[in-house]
Amino acid sequence: MQRIISWNVNGIRACEKKGFLDWLNGIDADCICLQETKAVESQLGDNLLEVPGYKFVLFPAERRGYSGVGTYFRHEPLSLEKMDCAEFDVEGRVMILEYPQYYLLNCYFPNSQPGGARLDYKIAFCDAILEKCRELLAKGKQLLMCGDYNIAHKEIDLARPKENVDSPGFLPEERAWMDKFVAAGFVDSFRKFNSEPGNYTWWSYRSAARERNVGWRIDYHCVNEGFADRVAAAGIQSDVMGSDHCPVYIDLQI
Repeated sequence: MQRIISWNVNGIRACEKKGFLDWLNGIDADCICLQETKAVESQLGDNLLEVPGYKFVLFPAERRGYSGVGTYFRHEPLSLEKMDCAEFDVEGRVMILEYPQYYLLNCYFPNSQPGGARLDYKIAFCDAILEKCRELLAKGKQLLMCGDYNIAHKEIDLARPKENVDSPGFLPEERAWMDKFVAAGFVDSFRKFNSEPGNYTWWSYRSAARERNVGWRIDYHCVNEGFADRVAAAGIQSDVMGSDHCPVYIDLQI
């Protein structure tokens, strides 16, 4: 069995001050995929870079203090690559780890921003990552794409859908892309096990939203349909603090 955890830490240095290392040293996971790391390697201490039992690789954005993904892994991947698309790699959006049986994509999808200011960029990224998924599947392995998608797919995935029809992350174009992604043969692993409302992965820091569970589910582990029968469990660790997001996990029978 392999456990893969994904967590938007909203700044790994900020999260470190809120107990990140205690959490990391207390879990039993094969890969921990982080998004919005907001750091370059020279800004991190050895306690983050040299965690016993793991290797850590960081793909930062060129812009300091912004975006970026990083992965702690126990088992060395066969290959480790970026998306190979300059307009997205410059923001540290994707890390692709190849293992013998599957590809693991650690992704931080763009935020479409108020008024849809970056919606075109967001949808371009979404279409490009779908094409990358198809390209990787064509090589004959399974695929798991985890991370912060910055999209609540359906009304069940946020506490107040009617009030947020014009909000970034719930725009019709974003939700339509998720429909397209699912139609292309990908499975939202959490919904394979849980069809209940009230399960969220992000809460605003304002208005005590987390305490009142007024949140959004925008962090996912999605697999191709042929890999879905290997998913033993998927869940949300909403009790873990340290960010405005919480970790999500998937267990694979490998």
